[in-house]
Amino acid sequence: MKNKTDFIHGLKQGMPIAMGYVPVSFTFGLMAVAGGLPAWLAFVISLTNLTSAGQFAGTNLIIAGAGYLEIALTTFVINIRYMLMSLSLTQRLEKGMTLAKRLMVAFGVTDEIFTVASMEKGKLSFPFMMGLIIGPVIGWSGGTLLGAVISTALPESLSGAMGIALYAMFIAIILPQAKKSRAVIIIVLIAVAITCMLKYFPLFKSISSGFRVIIATVTGAGIGAFLFPIRDE
Repeated sequence: MKNKTDFIHGLKQGMPIAMGYVPVSFTFGLMAVAGGLPAWLAFVISLTNLTSAGQFAGTNLIIAGAGYLEIALTTFVINIRYMLMSLSLTQRLEKGMTLAKRLMVAFGVTDEIFTVASMEKGKLSFPFMMGLIIGPVIGWSGGTLLGAVISTALPESLSGAMGIALYAMFIAIILPQAKKSRAVIIIVLIAVAITCMLKYFPLFKSISSGFRVIIATVTGAGIGAFLFPIRDE
């Protein structure tokens, strides 16, 4: 009975996340199909990844014909934060949870799921985590499928123009944080400056788009950590 109660509680907690994922994953579906990927592949990517920014970046590299190493390194750098989140959640999971169950929980760790799980009191049970994860997985993969199918039905000129929604999404993510933090504005500007330098300076012309993202991300984050360290209270 406790397992059922925990699962239902997790399901309720995950519903707002699932609803929030739908418009973003819908955009991903549009972008993937507009870039030349079949609708079924876009759906499979979302069903097996659940990585948001890393998924967008990785898929863009696939569409651009990047190499395996570029794609792997780019998604690794963007998604490395999930390792820290998973390590933190490990301390909260019920003792005795099997490795297979822990792997299933690890698959569903995202920024939003981690936040909701972290706010729960006491130990986190496997039924609760599954309830929390299943809604967002359905919302993310379902939204992708919907966007991909609709994109196949749109005229080519219109579906290609839908790619602009991706840039609007990233701007919508950055602006609220930039308003609150001067550090975020500076780090974003540093990353943009590095990207432009790598793209337009003749000396760096041989560097591919994937490695430009990796270099800008790591360098911008490193400079930000040096300039704006988190002070201990």
